[in-house]
Amino acid sequence: MNLLFLGTGTSTGVPQIGCTCKVCVSDNEKDKRLRASVLISVGEYNILIDCGPDFRQQMIQNNVARISAVLLTHEHYDHVSGLDDLRPLGHVDVYAEKKVIGVIERNMPYCFEQKKYPGVPSIHLNRIEEKEFSINDLKIQPIRIMHAKLPILGFRINNFAYLTDVKSIEDSSIEQLKNLDVLVLNALRINRHISHLSLEEALDIARKIGAKETYFTHISHDMGLHNDVNSTLPAHVQIAYDGLLIEHVSQ
Repeated sequence: MNLLFLGTGTSTGVPQIGCTCKVCVSDNEKDKRLRASVLISVGEYNILIDCGPDFRQQMIQNNVARISAVLLTHEHYDHVSGLDDLRPLGHVDVYAEKKVIGVIERNMPYCFEQKKYPGVPSIHLNRIEEKEFSINDLKIQPIRIMHAKLPILGFRINNFAYLTDVKSIEDSSIEQLKNLDVLVLNALRINRHISHLSLEEALDIARKIGAKETYFTHISHDMGLHNDVNSTLPAHVQIAYDGLLIEHVSQ
């Protein structure tokens, strides 16, 4: 199983429109971040986690021509607004909670009418809950996390887990995340935020989970320069960047 970071930025991306801070004007490619999303590849099968507004650009930049399934963590625009761009890729199964499915059906009614307009995305919505399910024999465990007061989902697949937009996580969910090889976790910035983990908070949760390797994502320009911040992190913890490929995860 391979893991490709398609985007590691927060909802505004980096650089942020109109900003001239040192991060936004940096010429280091690791400081340029599209909206957060990852691609999991198992053989010829590609599973996308979250499908935001940069989806089309991410597919083209990484020469990805096939998506087999999409897992959605929650309904916020920077995580679902790329679903319309699935249209050239044929039939795609999308997995989400009931409330997220309701948002998609409301925002994209043309995909679910009896008589569909030619060329609309071929999306099949699959409702998931907080229990394990399988996609193509791959077992997936949803993990309940909190985005401020909004309940959302992370996902554990074998010994890999992806948690984004976390602000808090119950001990019961921490227990579901033990014995990980790779953890991906959001860390928005240095200072605290109402609905996202700060760097210090993310480090604390990473310590509690105790994965062999932890990668931070969903990062804003307020985090600071990639190389500067990365150099301060503990062993086996690093900031992810767009285009980072991790091969042979959870073999």
